[in-house]
Order: sequence, then structure tokens, then C-alpha cells
Amino acid sequence: MKDVILGLVGVGRIGVMHANNIAALNTEFTGQGISVKLRLTDVAEDHARTVAAGLGAEFLPSVDALIASGIQGLVVATGTGTHPELIRAGVDAGIPVFCEKPVAMNVADSLPVLEHIRAKDGVVQIGHQRRFDAGYLEAKRAYQAGELGWIHSLRAVTCDMTPPPVEFLATSGGLFRDCSVHDFDILRWLTGREIVEVYARGSNNGDPAIGGVGDVDTALAVMTFDDGTVGTVSASRYNGAGHDVRLEIQGSKGSLMVGLDEKSALKSAEEGITFPAGESHTTFAERFDTAYRSEMAAFVELVLGRRANPCTPEDAVAASRVADAAQESLASGAPVRVALAVAPAA
Repeated sequence: MKDVILGLVGVGRIGVMHANNIAALNTEFTGQGISVKLRLTDVAEDHARTVAAGLGAEFLPSVDALIASGIQGLVVATGTGTHPELIRAGVDAGIPVFCEKPVAMNVADSLPVLEHIRAKDGVVQIGHQRRFDAGYLEAKRAYQAGELGWIHSLRAVTCDMTPPPVEFLATSGGLFRDCSVHDFDILRWLTGREIVEVYARGSNNGDPAIGGVGDVDTALAVMTFDDGTVGTVSASRYNGAGHDVRLEIQGSKGSLMVGLDEKSALKSAEEGITFPAGESHTTFAERFDTAYRSEMAAFVELVLGRRANPCTPEDAVAASRVADAAQESLASGAPVRVALAVAPAA
């Protein structure tokens, strides 16, 4: 049995989710003669020890100790401000790194990290989990197969049921960077096109404290792609019907809706229509549970050298360029051209 040892930094909400998914990977890989093991660390030592004990994982007292322990891959699930230094640490150690999006707080801070990764010939997978969601994968397949014809309209929606703490929003970089960046990434990935201009508007009708930290609770961006196709990306922190993530793709031959199922957070106003009848998701973790697990399995395969990188830092920074432009447009009230992307969509 071959061991693959992953080191995890950060055991907040998403870190615990990743830790559980890593621990569960043994079931998937055991039949391939591979044992996936987990070691973890966090500055909140007592909490990290408890998480480790519950998963049969090993706790290490620091990032340096974690890397020195002989891990073969580093998973970064800490706050955005720490991403650059932790990516560099893993790359300098010569091991593949998985890092939750984004690479850094903004594009300007991301570029030196990209340069470091390239200089060291590092391998870094960024966590845009929607690339592993079955609905988005099917939509990309259908589009590439020509089943939709040429696309005339794209409408992406990402709405949280309730807002995160204001303390988080104060450091998140804004609704487009924190939330809609997933839509910007998946639209580039699905269409293979670049977003070249955005025009954004926003509102604050919920907690005034959100506006007090410089953010909005609801926003809409009108996008133009490099081939002239138009689309919209909308987001909200106050979707009481449930966590709602959808993408409507309308083409010259056909249309598809990603995220339209029995758990969709909407109801029909038409008489006699009971679909969807299921209970809506309440958080992103439920909506993308399978995608998150597939994403981590892909990282193990990347560590083993069995697959290409499914989401490069260049891809992530290209999406962040759009998010930065959307935030700029939101502040200025004018359309903003998107700076040239660092790499084409995968």
C-alpha cells in the first residue's frame, strides 16, 4: 500500500470540510493500492487537536513542522491574506499545493506569487470547485459538442441564504471578489472566452453594517465577452428561499440550466406546478458537497502525477481580474474594461 500524506493548514469551516473529505478519500483510493493520510495544523491549537483526534489525523504545531514532516501535498484553507506566504512555502518545499481561492486579495498582490510559482516550477491547484460539479461539466460538454449552437445569453446567479459575519465581509474584498469570482471563473472555463468589460451596480437593503464596511449585500454585473456575447452575474447575501447557484445558458439551438433540480431555491407562480418540491440547500457546502470531494480527489491525483492541473493559478487570477474590474465599476458607476488575462481558460 502506497501512502499519500497531505498536510492541511487551517481548520475553520472550509478547512474542516476539506479535512473530512481528505479523511474519506481512503475509501476511493484503497482499491488502487493507495492510502491517503492527513496531518494538520492551525494557530487555534486546541480546536485543531480536536479536529485531528476526531479524524485519526496527526496534529503538528506549525506550518514549518508540517512541511518538514514529509507531506507530499499541502492544502491551504486559511484566510486570504495568508495565501501568498503559504503557497510560497509549499512551492519552496517542492510539493504540490492546493489553495482555496483566491491566490491573494487582489490581482496586484497575486502577480508576485505567480512569478514565484513559475520561477520555482511549482504546481498549485486553486479551489474553484464548480469545475467539478456535474451540472457545469454537462453544460460544458453540451456546448463543446455543438448541442446549444452559438451562445447568445448567459445568466449566472449566486445567492447566499444569509450573510456571513460582518467581520468577515470587512476583509473579503467585496461581494464580487468573494462570491461572484466563482461565476467569472466558471464562465471563462465553460465558454473558453474572455470577459473584456463589466458594468456593475449594487444595493444595501439589509444590515447597514455591511455598507459600513464598504460592501454591498446585492449586486449585478453586465458582462461583455471578447466575441461580443453578453451575460449577467448577480449575487446576494439575503436569499431567504435558500442557497441559490444557477447558470442559464441560451444558445441558437438549445438552452440549459445548471442548478435546476428538486432542491432549487425557487417556486413557480404558475397554477398546478409543484416543481421543485424538495427542500432547498442552505449553504454552499451542501450545494457543492460532491464537487468539493471530487476536487480533493483530483488534488491527490495531481500529487500522484496522474492528471493535469484542473485549475491553475493563472486561471484563478484571470477570474480575479474580472472581479477587480467589477468592484471598480461598482465604486465608479461606470463600465470598466478588464485587463488582459494572464492565460486562456483551460
